[in-house]
Amino acid sequence: MLKEWIIEKSLIVAAMVSFVIIAFIIMIVFRAGVPLIAEVGVGNFLFGMDWRPEREIFGIFPMIIGTLLVALFSMLISVPLGILTAIFLAEVAPEIMRNILRPAIELLAGIPSVVYGFVGLMVLVPFIRTHLGPPGFSILAGSIVLAIMALPTIITISEDAIKAVPKSYKEASFAVGATHWQTIKNIILPAARSGILAGVVLGSGRAIGETMAAIMVLGNLPVIPTSVLGPIRTLTANVAMEMAYAPHGPHRQALFATGVVLFIVVSILVVISNRLRRGQ
Repeated sequence: MLKEWIIEKSLIVAAMVSFVIIAFIIMIVFRAGVPLIAEVGVGNFLFGMDWRPEREIFGIFPMIIGTLLVALFSMLISVPLGILTAIFLAEVAPEIMRNILRPAIELLAGIPSVVYGFVGLMVLVPFIRTHLGPPGFSILAGSIVLAIMALPTIITISEDAIKAVPKSYKEASFAVGATHWQTIKNIILPAARSGILAGVVLGSGRAIGETMAAIMVLGNLPVIPTSVLGPIRTLTANVAMEMAYAPHGPHRQALFATGVVLFIVVSILVVISNRLRRGQ
């Protein structure tokens, strides 16, 4: 009994410590960022076209567009690949291949983002510059890198969702003469839809929140791009690049305000993901 009591109290303490840390981070970010948003105006801050900290002009709209575009294009690449890979692992692949592919996917998730960014910088950016046109640092380069980084999340959650479909569904489908592919398409995927969508949402959150790889391949210009070959700057890259030389004043507050926007966006994605996982 004493051992169980100690374990129970330890878990409660761990949960409370986690909650306090999260609350402390939220308090710091909002306390530093919200006054700047109130001073500049929500509309001017969110929809302003110019980011000129030296003149105390803080408009993050080009960076919002850049963040959304790179997340969208990375999802267009990673979602089909991730779902098809999850179907293959859960329903088609032989056991030997599963035992090879699953550790590889786990390894893919564990590679540091700076390594992805370095490979993109050394291989992908020069390839795009040579074959598609300069500058090479572009939405396309960032989307490919972030798509690869989002794949493990989408694959893992989608595979778990597919495996969670009751075997009786598959057996009933086979009993009425459906083929394996017909069963996957018409029975398993619809039944696993909420879990798959949750994986897609979490994968998009990974793309939106990524920093180091984005800095290395996107070009980091706070402008609205005219094509997928144009450079952009994301919200996370903006904070990471400028925080070092914005030690105080409105500039630093503006970076915290950017963090407030990111926090709200990611929180919305987490809520959507949780609701999808519950099938609501």
